[in-house]
Parts: sequence; C-alpha cells; structure tokens
Amino acid sequence: MMASGESAHRPCIGLIVNPIAGIGGRVGLKGSDGVEIQQQALALGAVPRAQQRTIEALEQLRSVKDLQLVTYPGEMGGDAARACGLQPHVIGAITAGSTTAQDTQAAAREMHRMGVELILFAGGDGTARDIYKAIGESCPALGIPAGVKIHSAVFGTNPRNAGELVAQYLQGRAPELREAEVLDIDEAAVRSGSVSAQLYGYLKIPYRPNLVQGLKSGSGPGERAAAASIAAAVADHMREDWLYVLGPGTTVRAIATELGLKKTLLGVDVIQNKRLIASDVNEAQLLELIEGKRVRIVVTPIGGQGYIFGRGNQQISPRVIRYAGRENITVVSTTAKIYALGGRPLLVDTGERELDESLSGYIHIVTGYDQEMVYRVSY
Repeated sequence: MMASGESAHRPCIGLIVNPIAGIGGRVGLKGSDGVEIQQQALALGAVPRAQQRTIEALEQLRSVKDLQLVTYPGEMGGDAARACGLQPHVIGAITAGSTTAQDTQAAAREMHRMGVELILFAGGDGTARDIYKAIGESCPALGIPAGVKIHSAVFGTNPRNAGELVAQYLQGRAPELREAEVLDIDEAAVRSGSVSAQLYGYLKIPYRPNLVQGLKSGSGPGERAAAASIAAAVADHMREDWLYVLGPGTTVRAIATELGLKKTLLGVDVIQNKRLIASDVNEAQLLELIEGKRVRIVVTPIGGQGYIFGRGNQQISPRVIRYAGRENITVVSTTAKIYALGGRPLLVDTGERELDESLSGYIHIVTGYDQEMVYRVSY
C-alpha cells in the first residue's frame, strides 16, 4: 500500500460505507438507527441506496493518478470500490448483513493509524458521529450523503460533489481544511414529532462553498406570521379534487393549520378538498393514493441548506415527483429563509441525476399572500 522508498507521492484515502444508511427514508421511518428500525424498513420493502451513492462519489476520483484506497470488506466499501474498477487494499473483517457502529469506528481508527490522507464515508448523521468518535479532528474526513436526516455540515451537497471535492483536495486544488459541525437528533423523539439537534463535535473537512452542504438551521423569530400568510395563499388556491402532498416542515404545516387540520411536522401528509385523507405516508402509500389523480406537491427548503428534495422527505420519491410533474411542484418559504442562503441555490438530490437536472433552473417560490420570488435550483 504505502511502501517505503517510493519517491513519488501516491495519494491514499480511506473509504467507509454504512450499508444501511438511509434505508428508512422512502418508507417513512425518518431514520435508520437501530436494528429494529432497519428490520422494519426492510419489511416495508426498503431498498438500501448507500452502495450506489458511494459508487457515484468514487467515479469522480478517476482523475486522481495512482490513487490508493483502503477500505473494509464487502458492503462496507470493497464492493463499491471494485464496482468502479478500483483495486482497494481491504483491511478488517465484518459479519455481512450485520455491520455495526463499532465496525465503522474500528475502520476509521485503523485507517487513521495507517496514515490515510482523508477518510471518505457514506452515511448520515449517525455515521458522522461514529467517525468523529473514532478520529475526532486528527484526520480530514468528508461524508457522502446517504442518510435520511443530514443536519451535519460534513457532507458533500450530493455524492458526485463529495467525490469531486476529494479529488480536488488530493490534487491540491482544494487546500483549505475547515472545522465543520457534527450534529445528530434523537430519532425516537423525531418519530413522536419532537426535534432537538445536539452538537457532538467537529470534523476537519476539505471545503469549497458549492460542494459542501450547509448546517441545518431552524426557523428564526418572527417567521410565524410570514408562514401564516404563505399558508393562506396556498389554501385559497387549492383546486377541487386535486391531491396535495404536503412535505415536512413548519412552513408547510402552517397550511394544514390554516385549514383547521393537524399535520405531522416531519412526515408527509395528503389533503384533498381541504380535508386530510392520509397522514405520515411512505412512498408506497403515496404511489397508491395518487394513482389516477391530479397531484400537487408542496415543499419548503431546509433552513441553512436549501434542499427541497432528497433530505428528510425521501417519501416524495422520484416516481412521485415524475408523476406530479415539475409544473405541479409548489415551493413555499419565508423570505428570511431564502435570504439566509446568501445567494446559494436551492438544492435537489433525489438520487436520480436525470431528474435532478430536470428540476434545476428557476422556480417561483410563494413567500406570502400574492407574493412570490423567482429563485435558482441546482443539484
């Protein structure tokens, strides 16, 4: 691997994949932490996506000459690396189908001990916590976003950009390292409608503004009145017999409140003729409900990050989005949330590049009653 006596520097990184990351997203479980939740997700028909997202990232590393890749066996990295035509140096041992947080931590510690220049990991906030617990700020790291809830600021904006940023770092084109927050929330509390994020520490990451996602932020003071104005506008323009798919978030929840309905804060709910017909639905339930109906999707950007699809609302899957059509997507947001992006675009990361491309461009955002702004969407 890193043989002594070599005159030319050969870049070397570690790769760690959490194979069950994000498995709870499309089935509406709001996370993937814990064996019981993982089993429940599989029983509901969930399909793991971490491997494919890892491959998307690794494909961007083809430009790195003489790259050395250290990884764990099979589903924790070896499979994805070989799928990209790489010949990884495989260390450690796992029990296939039963990997744990301890495996992630052991892998990170050993890779750091071996002297890798950076650890590239695929997962969500829980995986970022494990990496931080193992190496702290002693080794650069970067996340491939593959989880359901990604509040931390240690991930690329999408898998391709994570891979591109690592390539730039290894080639000396992204020399800046920055401390970035590792946050996580209590998934059990989330499922009961309560959100409380905790800061666990910082990882050192390579940084370029448009390639790294921002830290998830909450609503600011004084936004409740703005959300009520937005809600009134959307409610007054609802069409008879159409299905309205309402995504997560307080701004969207205000629409249900305007109609006198109760909406789940972090779930996806469906309204027809101003009546709630389904609460906290998953992808399969959504697809069944919308079949043969005219559908409008209502979403709000994640504060501080700008995602409208692909973070926390994976139940609104590519199939659901395509069925509704780009012209039947309503984005709602307070102006404060948009201005807080500092000119950065809204983001989509559905897992399907062709769809992300079709969603990109300029869209209208409802910011109040009879008030809109035009803003750019990227991926």
